[in-house]
Amino acid sequence: METGLDLLTAYLTRYAPILLFILLALAFGVVTLALSYLVQPKYPEAEKLSAYECGSEPFSDSRIPFPVRYYVIAMLFVIFDIEVIFLYPWAVTFDQLGLIGLIEMMIFIGLFVVAYIYAWRKGALEWD
Repeated sequence: METGLDLLTAYLTRYAPILLFILLALAFGVVTLALSYLVQPKYPEAEKLSAYECGSEPFSDSRIPFPVRYYVIAMLFVIFDIEVIFLYPWAVTFDQLGLIGLIEMMIFIGLFVVAYIYAWRKGALEWD
């Protein structure tokens, strides 16, 4: 009959490689950061400390708000991109899904097209 200590030892030996991997990953990160801190040059020049904006001097405050249209187009891209990703698993298993799978995907694509037309008519895709 095994004791509680034997069971605990057997349990921990199964997870020892995972613990070792986590410790090695943490040690690598700490050693790399410490080494880069020790090796880096400590003589900053005024040119390196100045603000840099595409090779020219900055001319206004950097906290100006972006137009809302930028965020709308970004969100539409993410939404439509995720919808297109759903086509890949369907294409891979197309021969196994049969007619029901085809009908369901046509409904999905139809809703996708309706949403695209709606966004187009509302002017959400215009960059202006």
